[in-house]
Amino acid sequence: MSLSEQEFRVKSDEALNAARHALLPLADSEGFEVELQNGVLNLVFEEPVETKFVVSPNAPVRQIWVSAMSRSFKLSWAPELGAFALEAETLPQLLDRLTHTFLAQA
Repeated sequence: MSLSEQEFRVKSDEALNAARHALLPLADSEGFEVELQNGVLNLVFEEPVETKFVVSPNAPVRQIWVSAMSRSFKLSWAPELGAFALEAETLPQLLDRLTHTFLAQA
């Protein structure tokens, strides 16, 4: 099922808000920032090295793109999961995994 542009905007906004909310406890305990501004979610780390993960909706292709750890991840709407996902890994799960992987490099 392909999302209309309006459906994509609503679902991507909801997904970014849910991902932000899911990451806040980890951000508080590990000392990194989670910022949602102008429809873009940023995870800003000072340790173990200064870096940023960028999560942004890409409306023309109806995907959420994640740029993290020198890689790009493109998540499409998965109606069976009711979420944006990449190979059945939802956006919050992907961000949690990437964040833990990054923090483990310390």
